[in-house]
Amino acid sequence: MTDGGPPASADAVARTDVLVPFRLERANLRGRAVRLGPAIDAILTRHDYPPPVADLLGEALALAAVLAGTLKYNGVFTLQAKGDGPVGMLVCDVTSDGNLRGYAEVDKAAWAALGKTGPDGPVPRYLGAGHLAFTVDQGADMERYQGIVELAGATLTECAQHYFRQSEQIETLLRLGVGRPDGAGWQASALMIQRVPMAGGVGGVGGRGGAPKADDSGHVDEERREDDWRRLAMLLGTVRNAEALAPDADPLRLLHRLFHADGVRVFEAQALRDRCRCSDDRAESALRMLDADDLADMTIDGIVTVACQFCSRVRRYDEAALAAVRGGRAAA
Repeated sequence: MTDGGPPASADAVARTDVLVPFRLERANLRGRAVRLGPAIDAILTRHDYPPPVADLLGEALALAAVLAGTLKYNGVFTLQAKGDGPVGMLVCDVTSDGNLRGYAEVDKAAWAALGKTGPDGPVPRYLGAGHLAFTVDQGADMERYQGIVELAGATLTECAQHYFRQSEQIETLLRLGVGRPDGAGWQASALMIQRVPMAGGVGGVGGRGGAPKADDSGHVDEERREDDWRRLAMLLGTVRNAEALAPDADPLRLLHRLFHADGVRVFEAQALRDRCRCSDDRAESALRMLDADDLADMTIDGIVTVACQFCSRVRRYDEAALAAVRGGRAAA
């Protein structure tokens, strides 16, 4: 993308359900933009969540997608927020090929007892005290990575920024948005900018408005770096949901509007989609691990039911099918 406007290939990039990596060449910063539409609408509407819970899960899904986009992995990236409030847990995961899913665990009694007044911010009000965890699972042959911090902030945005300050020590600007413009389907967006570690004291592209230069002693102009950072934070603050979540919103045009003076360069986009990872094999493997007493507790009118918390798909096994599964053969 050049300073003159979005590239001629902008129409080739999907406007929604997409992750767009970008770089601000003149400020030596990297970023990710996420736009979700039909995928997040399908995930949120298949459960009967109270609107504030759907908002919170929508933000978590957008956050998971934008964070996964910063990593090089072959497997599953999982975001989990767990607390002692009426929303006991949020879980979202993104596979390396863009499959997205998520669900919220709500204590209905605690939710019904929630008063009209309480802590400010959705995190302390709905999740309460707890932790935020990020996990990268690349299979049995690779070491599993996990980072955990306390839920420190009024919003998921603040909690994620706290994680980067405390655990990754990467300065990060983040904006999340979720809603149903004009009462239509759910939409979500995420914009994230991070400082790129500077090699040899100098990074990025020089020139007017360019990355901070070093003086003759090799010291970087930190004041200029901070000015750039504050300016970009202000630009990010100008984004409103009406712009980011509009049905015709285009992530490339938004990036150009915000960062054209910073030499924004867009890389190949990745499609995101609503796709659960549950399967007959996974359900049957779980059934084989249960003992007879557990199965008896699960049996109602001769049927054992296995329901996926993410996609709500229900698999039912009668006595004959269960016997086949327990014998190590595929269910009929």
